[in-house]
Amino acid sequence: MSGLSVLSHGSQILSRRGPIIVSYAGVSKQVKPDEASGSVDKLRSQLDTGPDLSDFIAGVVPRNQEEWEEYQGKLKLEKGEKRLRLPPWLKTEIPMGKNFSKLKKDLRGLKLATVCEEARCPNIGECWGGEKGTATATIMLMGDTCTRGCKFCSVKTARAPPPLDPLEPVNTAHAVAEWGLDYVVLTSVDRDDIPDAGASHIAETIRELKIAKPELTVECLTPDFAGDLACVEMVATSGLDVFAHNIETVEALTPFVRDPRAKYRQTLSVLKHAKECKPNLVTKSSIMLGLGETDEEIEQTMKDLREVGVDCLTLGQYMQPTKRHLKVKEYVTPAKFAHWEKIGKEMGFLYTASGPLVRSSYKAGEFFIKNIVEN
Repeated sequence: MSGLSVLSHGSQILSRRGPIIVSYAGVSKQVKPDEASGSVDKLRSQLDTGPDLSDFIAGVVPRNQEEWEEYQGKLKLEKGEKRLRLPPWLKTEIPMGKNFSKLKKDLRGLKLATVCEEARCPNIGECWGGEKGTATATIMLMGDTCTRGCKFCSVKTARAPPPLDPLEPVNTAHAVAEWGLDYVVLTSVDRDDIPDAGASHIAETIRELKIAKPELTVECLTPDFAGDLACVEMVATSGLDVFAHNIETVEALTPFVRDPRAKYRQTLSVLKHAKECKPNLVTKSSIMLGLGETDEEIEQTMKDLREVGVDCLTLGQYMQPTKRHLKVKEYVTPAKFAHWEKIGKEMGFLYTASGPLVRSSYKAGEFFIKNIVEN
């Protein structure tokens, strides 16, 4: 590898009297003076569509790019240990591409928040940089501050968040129409401070999206509305295509993982009622693994979801967002995730997306189009 040297991640141009050194994504190359101009132009083009400093600070961009074949490190947290070392299969690529850059610019201009960024999702580059029609950005409605404090979630919390933006439904519809997407995912913070927990605001947003683009497929990852089934019905019958509500973890761990107001049986009730209100509505849920659950508990949770008519399931690795949140008890291997995908198919889910980096809205448009519409 003559002329190449491995450097720390980042982008820099070091100019001295000798050759210019251009580095990007951890690789540097010596460039002759007469080649410098073209190399710098290429670098600028890469930087324009890549992440900026705020993405690194927010934790969107990882700092290591190791490849892995076999991992011999510890996968389970023993008593007295502080935390596990991150295995190589959980280290992701730096987000790049024109779609990533355009989505981020559009969201800033319209003052919309995404759970992709707020929750520090590791798949932001893959989903935002997807192909036309299946690129997925999950827009977070009702602000960026939640009234609940789940022990796994990095979204900001407060007892009395700022009031809702009445223009948000229209702004959201305008943004999605401008992007030209075929599939959009909405989610929201919990707003227990509002009488209907924000159900009418979410329903209005869905109606505005359908007015702006009737052929648009809309998925919504909803709150539990404190178990108010009238609110569930309001959202389920608003023109929605996919009703998603996450069970998050197994029943035994729910009191220790979720906010006390979020209950396992209440989640099942919400999902069941959404299906009863509109039988052809696709329903969806998600389970995090690595919090100390057993295989038997995972399988029972999957059975419980199927019994209330849930069509689609995602399973992913829990990742501790900050030191203040729950520790990872176990890093589940890709082979084990493949096992749960197989079990999900056998149970009759329309699709089961199972993998270490899978999240509830992971490449949602692509999965929906390929596995439900086409089949």
